[in-house]
Amino acid sequence: MRTTVNSPDAPAAIGPYSQAVRHGGLLWLSGQLGLDPAKGSFVSGETAKQAEQALKNLDAICREAGTSLGKALRCTIYLVDLADFAAVNTVYQGFFESPYPARATVQVAALPKGGRVEIDAVVAV
Repeated sequence: MRTTVNSPDAPAAIGPYSQAVRHGGLLWLSGQLGLDPAKGSFVSGETAKQAEQALKNLDAICREAGTSLGKALRCTIYLVDLADFAAVNTVYQGFFESPYPARATVQVAALPKGGRVEIDAVVAV
């Protein structure tokens, strides 16, 4: 059985999808941008600051589901410019401890709303 999870402490979905879907012992989180949940706008034009907010948004959704981002099994980072890889890595490392989750990072042509970074995750519940 699958259930949806939505947190008021993360930006509302901007399309026909849920912030997260829980199935069994896993929480599948949709990609999060660096949007301030209260304002609906980017926290900054800087990629690292957007990454930090995206991770905070993911953690808020995790907390709503009774877990935490620290239990992530896999993350995917989508960057508009791979030149921001090191800066995002520095921010990312602040949200996780070893052993780190599995991860992929890819460069994309564009992201919704003109974002610089989007991050999704699969988290143990």
